[in-house]
Amino acid sequence: MRESMPHQPEPDQQRELDDLVRLLDLEQLDTDRFRGQSHQTRTQRVFGGQVAGQALVAAGRTVAADRHVHSLHGYFIRAGDPNEPIDYDVDRVRDGRSFSVRRTVALQHDKAIFTLSASFQLQQDGIEHEARMPDVPPPEELPTLAERYADQPELRAEVLARPHPIERRYVDPPSWERAGASDGPQRLWIRANGTLPDDPLLHVCLLTYASDMTLLDTVLVRHGLSHVHQKLAMASLDHAMWFLHPFRMDEWILYAMKSPAASGGRGFATGRFFSRAGRHLGSVAQEGMVRLIEP
Repeated sequence: MRESMPHQPEPDQQRELDDLVRLLDLEQLDTDRFRGQSHQTRTQRVFGGQVAGQALVAAGRTVAADRHVHSLHGYFIRAGDPNEPIDYDVDRVRDGRSFSVRRTVALQHDKAIFTLSASFQLQQDGIEHEARMPDVPPPEELPTLAERYADQPELRAEVLARPHPIERRYVDPPSWERAGASDGPQRLWIRANGTLPDDPLLHVCLLTYASDMTLLDTVLVRHGLSHVHQKLAMASLDHAMWFLHPFRMDEWILYAMKSPAASGGRGFATGRFFSRAGRHLGSVAQEGMVRLIEP
């Protein structure tokens, strides 16, 4: 697979990405307390990837710069109010010789809406092996969302209704394009829609944000459902990620997802991230509420 060409975003795209970067740049209220704002959107709740990303920023700012996050585990407890700031309290659970552990609680109206545990590690050498990257077309051979729906104005308006700081190019048809149930994978290329500074924690937090954008859609694919064609109630319940190698979010990353199971009004989905060169960058697992309100 050939190397990525330098990304030259349109000015509007770069502004949308810059807005997201500012959203992740939390205000520090005290040594271990931070405050974040939310995007003003039509939705009635804060996007889960935003809360997880901000909670990781808060945790990372209490850790030495030579320790990098290698895993996180989060629980979504209450819906966040996008019209109110979110406070993040960090507990410095442990600083060992190799690992540092942090616990972050996101609060609104003095109630927890999200909790995050994250582990950070000094760079160390050791044994290595990794999963093989799926054989897929490169992103340059796939249409942008605007190109994909150029002749479908209603669907184009639905899909592009919100800002897109993360570019997506689908390898497999998204849930709203599929005619019936499928047990196949959901794969797409993602990257930040612009250029980013050289801050490793920021790139990890942006991948955390992006990982929540499409993962539960993989559950819908198994049942021939989509949020475009059916009325659904969906919400992330928990989210876990493992980061295996450094990466940049302004370079293309393949996001390969599948849903092994669903039961009890909940869907379970997993995903893996690969660089263009085939390196397994990390993995994600999520369980979410998925309820069909109207057929």
